[in-house]
Amino acid sequence: MSKNLTSRAEDYSKWYNELVVKADLAENSAVRGCMVIKPYGYAIWEKMQAELDRMFKETGHQNAYFPLFVPKSLFEAEEKNAEGFAKECAVVTHYRLQNDPDNEGKLRVDPEAKLEEELVVRPTSEAIIWNTYKGWIQSYRDLPILINQWANVVRWEMRTRLFLRTAEFLWQEGHTAHATKGEAIQEAELMNNVYAEFAENFMGIPVIKGVKTESERFAGAVETYCIEALMQDGKALQAGTSHFLGQNFAKAFDVKFTNNEGKQDLVWATSWGVSTRLMGALIMTHSDDKGLVLPPNLAPSQVVIVPIYKNDKQFDAISEKAESIIKELKELGISCKFDKRTTHRPGAKFAQHELQGVPLRIAIGPKDLENKTVELARRDTLTKSIVEISSVSSNIKDLLTQIQDELFTKALNYRDTHITKVENFEEFKTVLETKTGFISAHWDGTAETEQKIKELTKATIRCIPMDNKLEDGKCVYSGQDSSQRVLFAKAY
Repeated sequence: MSKNLTSRAEDYSKWYNELVVKADLAENSAVRGCMVIKPYGYAIWEKMQAELDRMFKETGHQNAYFPLFVPKSLFEAEEKNAEGFAKECAVVTHYRLQNDPDNEGKLRVDPEAKLEEELVVRPTSEAIIWNTYKGWIQSYRDLPILINQWANVVRWEMRTRLFLRTAEFLWQEGHTAHATKGEAIQEAELMNNVYAEFAENFMGIPVIKGVKTESERFAGAVETYCIEALMQDGKALQAGTSHFLGQNFAKAFDVKFTNNEGKQDLVWATSWGVSTRLMGALIMTHSDDKGLVLPPNLAPSQVVIVPIYKNDKQFDAISEKAESIIKELKELGISCKFDKRTTHRPGAKFAQHELQGVPLRIAIGPKDLENKTVELARRDTLTKSIVEISSVSSNIKDLLTQIQDELFTKALNYRDTHITKVENFEEFKTVLETKTGFISAHWDGTAETEQKIKELTKATIRCIPMDNKLEDGKCVYSGQDSSQRVLFAKAY
């Protein structure tokens, strides 16, 4: 299986595309630009969902659901938001099909079934949600509203790649309403921190927390906070965003409340989200030329047991021991799969589980039972060890923690050695083409310079880091005065 993968060094993009399909994560569908997420890929997404959902609820948020369709008049109420998404919108114009009189057995859109008002298939839900909030909010006693929605959205992308950019994708979107500006900013920063904690502690992906420049902000936002990750090929990937929306949507939808002084005021807003794009980040941060490498916290099965036997008697004895190990692991909260398929030889099973990134593999044969040992193989380092059966469960528990930590450390070391300070534009271009990664450079703060650098190099300002230190310098492109460095990179 993995032998058929293109190597990362040969063609990183091709390696990624092949791995997503061959590891049984997803495939292209009959609908242009849309994907089918297969059970193994969806199992990983479900683990992401479960952890994020827990984190959201621990910070006081509740789940709700809002319509897929947004009337065009509502969508265009907040002008910057509408303008920002207009070119990506799928629009419903009719509500019925009919038999085509000119083509027997075919259907056509009924010309008499045109909608009075077009419906936008949601690219994001601020419009429909803030129109709803108008009926929910009258007094400061109704605030804050802390809502999250798990949903699908449609953004009509022309160039698509599985998980990274598809016309339809899955995500969560938080939408909160607050009585004060300070509360809303605090919420936006809190959720960006939640995303960072999730990425680092659960996915094993180091991220840089920052704010976007004005030209990179979410359409309709006053400030966009983000977490930026670095992939193995030196390109950045925006892993999550959280937006302080100010009072822009409250103004657009006339959402006012009576404050505790008895005066009318506009509500303050945030929105925040991560999507199945995180699957792409996961693959490109940890995986290798043999296939997926999954952090134990995300693996559908953290351990797989493969029996090696020649007859039913040996299989029965191995199965009895395997079930005992599974029971012990389950009591420790560790998920384990016993691969007792008779349609595959052990070598084929090893190859499949290696390709699919199962963190630990146990092989048990007749000699292992005699010696009261098992062979334990790590997916991340591809190393094997012989472990006594009596201590295998405690060994595995410690190993899974070690693997999770070491995957993060490895990714962190790569990221940190690929942040390069440059002082002039020649250095900028050289690093971008040879070393890649994040480039730390002074910027004069103008959209003109930002755009010119993008045109010349395809690099964008990924973020202004939250922990940035102010330092006087000269813009890497214009030579004008600058008060701080920002991070540039080519990005997905």
